[in-house]
Amino acid sequence: MIIVMRHDATPAQVRAVVEQVESHGFKTHMSSGEERTVIGVIGVNPVALRDLFEEAPGVANVVPISKPFKLSNREFRPRNTKVTVGTREVGGDGLWIVAGPCSVESEAVFLETARQVRDAGAHALRGGAFKPRTSPYTFQGLRHDGLRILAQARKETGLPVVAEVLTPADIEAVGEVADVLQIGARNMQNFALLSEVGRTRIPVLLKRGMSATIEEWLLSAEYVLSQGNYDVILCERGIRTFETYTRNTLDLNAVPLVRELSHLPVIVDPSHGTGRRSLVAPMAMAGIAAGAHGLMIEVHPHPEAALSDGAQSLTPEDFRNLMQAVRTIAQTLGTKL
Repeated sequence: MIIVMRHDATPAQVRAVVEQVESHGFKTHMSSGEERTVIGVIGVNPVALRDLFEEAPGVANVVPISKPFKLSNREFRPRNTKVTVGTREVGGDGLWIVAGPCSVESEAVFLETARQVRDAGAHALRGGAFKPRTSPYTFQGLRHDGLRILAQARKETGLPVVAEVLTPADIEAVGEVADVLQIGARNMQNFALLSEVGRTRIPVLLKRGMSATIEEWLLSAEYVLSQGNYDVILCERGIRTFETYTRNTLDLNAVPLVRELSHLPVIVDPSHGTGRRSLVAPMAMAGIAAGAHGLMIEVHPHPEAALSDGAQSLTPEDFRNLMQAVRTIAQTLGTKL
């Protein structure tokens, strides 16, 4: 449930409500706005406390939240969350574009790609040092050597880095390099990992699982939020359906629906969402038109030689053309790039 404080509630009254809630064994999460302060109450059956607080000094209203996701719910926080990454705000008025190869393959290839996506207008650099793959015999990433290359690219280009983390044991090493910790689709319900990244204060990009419902996706975000890390960016990356001509089916319904249900920013990954280079640009533009706060695009200078996901990677020239199209769409929609 949420406890809505009066607009003229004093800090002492807010503190008294928080202390009383926590004395009953519940956790509290604060959302302070210009007009009101909302206290989220998390625990088993918090509604049992409703009568206790309805008449408390400074309290305007006590509202039960019916949906299982509480902290990501727009009822708890009506205004949009904005996550700062580098010099950009994700979830604000402008679009956030992340680009780069699926994985860090070599220093030369990664640095070349990093320079080209920066020059084309990308705001952040993606690249995996640790790669979860369906087959154990495929390229798994350069691991700590990959982190070193990511750090070098970050320093040289000035772009913040989005990098995937696979296990709680890797969080510290990846967190030293990455500005955003990515939780991939296969780890969306790795609850131990979600809780651990929630204890950091590094922004988290949470990809939707390939067979996950929207409610399951938001509940996974809840694991991060419940540990105190409120900087969560959701990423729709396609779901598994009966269709075989595409790698996945990019669920653009999810974008406006998530924006209706949740205050968290949501971006679209049309590369994984389609698995086909020819479909990336059309679905990227469709994602922006649907209300996505940004895009994650795979770019490789030599897709035919890529060690992972070459079929869905744009060339640098393709990416430059896409950025021009994105600028046109953004201008039409009144969105900044």
